[in-house]
Amino acid sequence: MNHDAYDNSYISGILNGVKSVAVVGASANSVRPSFFVMKYMMDKGYDIYPVNPGHAGKEILGRMTYARLADIPDPIDMVDVFRASDAVPAIMDEVLALKPLPKVVWMQLTVRNDEAAERAEEAGIKVVMNRCPKIEYARLAGEIGWNGVNSGVISSKRPVMRGGFQSFGIRRS
Repeated sequence: MNHDAYDNSYISGILNGVKSVAVVGASANSVRPSFFVMKYMMDKGYDIYPVNPGHAGKEILGRMTYARLADIPDPIDMVDVFRASDAVPAIMDEVLALKPLPKVVWMQLTVRNDEAAERAEEAGIKVVMNRCPKIEYARLAGEIGWNGVNSGVISSKRPVMRGGFQSFGIRRS
């Protein structure tokens, strides 16, 4: 697969198709990108599982933090990687040892490892690299346009207001 550019349908298919997300490299520091990505995704209805060996056994955003992917007691749909590119091969070893396998491995902005991506794809796992699910969700849902940013998405579809946290999102459930 070409990981230099992704179709909107590929990204939206992933974001609509996953429910549980393990965030590898999760931080309890509220100014770190992993923290606000977890908060945003929780607000959009995703089940978040923080993974950080230095914080294992403690909570981040009210969710128990795990030392390793294998420690998570529930099946994971997506692994979101907030680690440097050179850490990805070892993370991919953990991913490929999971039963069942996750549907997606998502590598954050500036994170890319083509060899690890190829291994995941050979196992039937979708891969996204050098992208942020929070940014992609907001772009596809039209939220990023609220700030005057060109999302590259043209739609005549009206946003759907939901109760609670303002969600104009792409998720239906």
